[in-house]
Amino acid sequence: MSRRSVLSPRSEQVNQQRRASSRERILAAAMEVFAEHGYESATISQITERAGVSRGLISYYFAAKQDLLETILGRYLDGLLSLFADLDPHDDPDYLLAAVIDRTLQSAASGLAGQRLLLCLMVQPSIRTVYADVERSRAAAMEAAEEWLRAVFARRGADDPAVEEVMLRSVLEGAIFKLAVYEHRYPLTAIRARLYDLYGLSEPGPLPLPADTFGGHRHLRYLPEEE
Repeated sequence: MSRRSVLSPRSEQVNQQRRASSRERILAAAMEVFAEHGYESATISQITERAGVSRGLISYYFAAKQDLLETILGRYLDGLLSLFADLDPHDDPDYLLAAVIDRTLQSAASGLAGQRLLLCLMVQPSIRTVYADVERSRAAAMEAAEEWLRAVFARRGADDPAVEEVMLRSVLEGAIFKLAVYEHRYPLTAIRARLYDLYGLSEPGPLPLPADTFGGHRHLRYLPEEE
C-alpha cells in the first residue's frame, strides 16, 4: 500500500498547510533580502538562510530568483486592485471617492513593514523591467481600475477626470511613502481630513485601524482617542 493511500484527509490538509506556510516564509524572506542587499546582489543562499529552509525547497516552488520577484510584485498589484473590488460603481460618487481614500490609507497604515520593503524594491533600477512585465500581465485589470476612478470623477463633474485620477493616485502614493518613512511623525488623520476637504466630502469619521497599528502604539496625530 502506498504512503499516499494511507494518508487521512486531515493529514493531507496538514501537509497542504505546511507547504503553504513554507512558501509564505520563502516569499517573506526573499522580500527582506531583496530590499536589504538589492535584487541583483541577493542570492538564493541568503534567502534560504533567512527563511530557514533548504535550497531544494525554494527550487520546488520557484524555478529562479526572478520568479520570486514576480510573485512579490504581482501580489502587491493584486492587493491594490482588490481594495475596491467590492464597491458598487453605481453608488454615490462621493461615497466611492471617500472609500478610495480611506481604504488606501488604511491598507498602508496596517502593513507598514511590508510597505517599507516594497518601497526599497521599487527604487532599484534592476526591478523596473520585471515590474513592467508584471504590470503588463495585469494591464486589463489596471486599466479597468483607472477607468472606474475616472468615471467617479466624471460623475462628480470634474472638467478632466483623467487628470483628477492621476492626481489622486499621485497624492495617495506620496502619502504612503511619507507614512512608511516617518510613521509616528506623519499626521495621517490630518492628511485624510485635508483630502476630504479638497474634494468637498463630508467630514470623515474615525479611520478604522487595527489596535496594533504602528507597533502597538496609538498616537493622537494619527488616530483619534478611543471613546
